[in-house]
Amino acid sequence: MNMERKFPSTRLRRLRTSKKLIDLVSENTITSNDLIQPLFIKENLSGTESIKSMPDILRYGKDEVNKEIKNIINCGINTIALFPIIKPELKNSSGSEAINKDNFICSMIKQIKDEYPEIIIIADVALDPYTDHGHDGVLNQDYVDNDATVNILVEQSLLLAASGADIIAPSDMMDGRIAKIRQSLESEGFINTILLSYAAKFNSHFYGPFREAIGSSSKLQGSSKSSYQMNTANYNEAYNEVALDINEGADIVMVKPALAYLDVINMIKKEFKVPTFAYQVSGEYSMIQNAIKEGWLDKNVMLESLLSIKRAGADAILSYAAKDISLEIKNL
Repeated sequence: MNMERKFPSTRLRRLRTSKKLIDLVSENTITSNDLIQPLFIKENLSGTESIKSMPDILRYGKDEVNKEIKNIINCGINTIALFPIIKPELKNSSGSEAINKDNFICSMIKQIKDEYPEIIIIADVALDPYTDHGHDGVLNQDYVDNDATVNILVEQSLLLAASGADIIAPSDMMDGRIAKIRQSLESEGFINTILLSYAAKFNSHFYGPFREAIGSSSKLQGSSKSSYQMNTANYNEAYNEVALDINEGADIVMVKPALAYLDVINMIKKEFKVPTFAYQVSGEYSMIQNAIKEGWLDKNVMLESLLSIKRAGADAILSYAAKDISLEIKNL
């Protein structure tokens, strides 16, 4: 079809003459259904406490979690992702507290589901909140042992599913863990438990505030996760990681971080056409939020950043701004 047009018959600005027209022909939009709120919950905490490197984000004690979830639901958010901060004395080299059926995260999932059965809970599967060295798996000297770690992740996944988690989200980047977890879930009768794989998780420098939030940054002491998280320079490797996880049984795949990897999000959605999530991570959130608070950027830049992630191809976005943006959308 010949698309050649000549001025002045073609005036693209005609479609921008009012906000209603702009909205009418908008190619992409953000709704509350696109947003997922991450939530930090802390063992033995009464009330809440702030996170220095994450403006307006709190850790919640057991007594405050359900109140916050009510707020989240009232803002229009249907899905939360839980990240536990456990007592320091429970951490060890193998992260064994992760497979304690009475551990903090399992009890919190049950508590939340008892009061809010309709909320969708994403439960993170990784060992970094549980290890005394801050890595996502079991160390063999200085190297994270892939297969030994996978065995623990399988047990952890089964406990989370049994506690009521709707979506199990392995974020560890161990090879073969999706297949092992899927097989175990099927064999134990959790056939409808969804697997959200952090399939393309890059070894990014944007994770710093999150590591402070869960208390793993001090444990790492500068140690790198480069032997298991992806090289930030690689694109084709992301394709291979996603392809493997889909073949192993992942229902949804995730790209993390989001803003610095829009090209990867776009490629994965176009190539695989499966539900594709993206995580606007702590560093991305904090740098935008701090700039807004200082008056360097307009507050609408947060919504703009999320819209760029949606435009790239993400079906849903994990963002620490999810609750506030959802409320803003409702009030527009």
